[in-house]
Amino acid sequence: MDNKNDLSRREFLKRLGIGTFSAAAMIGLEPLSAMAKGAEEKPKTPADGEGDIRMTYRVNRHSNDKVSLLGYGMMRLPQKNGKIDQELVNREVDYAIAHGINYFDTAPMYARGESEIVTGIALSRHPREKYFIATKMSNQGQQLWDFDRAKEMYLESFKRLRVDYIDYYLLHSIGGGGMDTLRGRFLDNGLLEFLLNERKAGRIRNLGFSYHGDVEAFDWLLDHNDDYQWDFVQIELNYLDWRHASTKGGWRHDADAEYLYNKLEKLGIQAVVMEPLLGGRLAKVPEEIENQFRAERPDATPASWAFRWVGTLPNILVALSGMTTMEVLEENVQTFSPLDPCTEKEKEMLSQIADQMAGFPVVPCTACSYCMPCPYGVDIPGNFGYYNNAVNEKLLPLPSKDSPDYAERLQKYQQGYEQTLKTENWATKCMDCEECLPKCPQQIRIPNQLARVAELLNKP
Repeated sequence: MDNKNDLSRREFLKRLGIGTFSAAAMIGLEPLSAMAKGAEEKPKTPADGEGDIRMTYRVNRHSNDKVSLLGYGMMRLPQKNGKIDQELVNREVDYAIAHGINYFDTAPMYARGESEIVTGIALSRHPREKYFIATKMSNQGQQLWDFDRAKEMYLESFKRLRVDYIDYYLLHSIGGGGMDTLRGRFLDNGLLEFLLNERKAGRIRNLGFSYHGDVEAFDWLLDHNDDYQWDFVQIELNYLDWRHASTKGGWRHDADAEYLYNKLEKLGIQAVVMEPLLGGRLAKVPEEIENQFRAERPDATPASWAFRWVGTLPNILVALSGMTTMEVLEENVQTFSPLDPCTEKEKEMLSQIADQMAGFPVVPCTACSYCMPCPYGVDIPGNFGYYNNAVNEKLLPLPSKDSPDYAERLQKYQQGYEQTLKTENWATKCMDCEECLPKCPQQIRIPNQLARVAELLNKP
């Protein structure tokens, strides 16, 4: 089926008479009835707010999907007693759907390999037409470049998600490793050709890719858009990365989000946004910046400013947020129900704020946890999160040792660190094994940055 035909792939399957069982059988899956064994009970009553949905939607120009501008990122899931709290995930998903969210983003590697399973349980309790599922080909490890192993991952996603088609499928995190890695993962092994055929067959309704790192890979895939006809592309975008992403370090070909967005818009390809809050950094900003926000909108949170900025851009299809608590979910739903676009004055203010924040000496960690687990027990995102908060709170960087407040600020930093992180998770446990380096989509020199954190614990 032509990718741009108004006939959706879902309707295409219906007209062919391909039902749940036969579509699954075509790719060697169990019927959905078999996969659904053990599923949680379906919601017996609609969640609060159903029937009064004010969510802002965008229309997918390829499939005509009416997609909620706020998407649910299923990477950072709530836990209870060290395990994912399925009951809470179910409640949050119920609330999200009842309030108009219909785009749910997961991947085989998220939540230490459990996200697709948990997401499948939560969503399968609702009618299939109520939600769109996005998942990914997460074959980053070189052993997964083998076509058969990658295909196995693809087929497993159907089982774990309890579906017979995937609405939005992505080549996960292209750019890491540059063009050589792109060729090894998707081109030389025939995997991209296979996924294109799966789209033609209707088992993938929209095909795209997510990007981190070397922009040469991003450019190459888009320069060959006539061959691939990408339905969407997922990029990291927020008001700080708009013009300051390339200042964070990492791949020598890093590009600012403004470049990525503009290239997609020129080609008519809609963008899905990851990290609109930059791993939470834009939800907890330095006090002087928060004061600027309050002066303009006294009741608005820093997070709502970041979301409004992203949502104001017309070529955005979905902005993803990992909403681990009901409070965050409710706040985000309110921001997008409906979205109040930024004025020109507000966009200029955010541009100036981005210039200010670009000078802060933070570690560009988004807390994605791809680097985890550390073989030596270091809580890498936890260490960087504490360090960045200390920068935002003006504890860091420390003044010179002869400054009258040097000792006080250092002591406060060290005491807060000890209260925040368990001893076995300290940066001092890093053995510089570099196992984390190839896993980081931001290409942070993690051992070097951990050394910065550890050094402050040993200062006299």
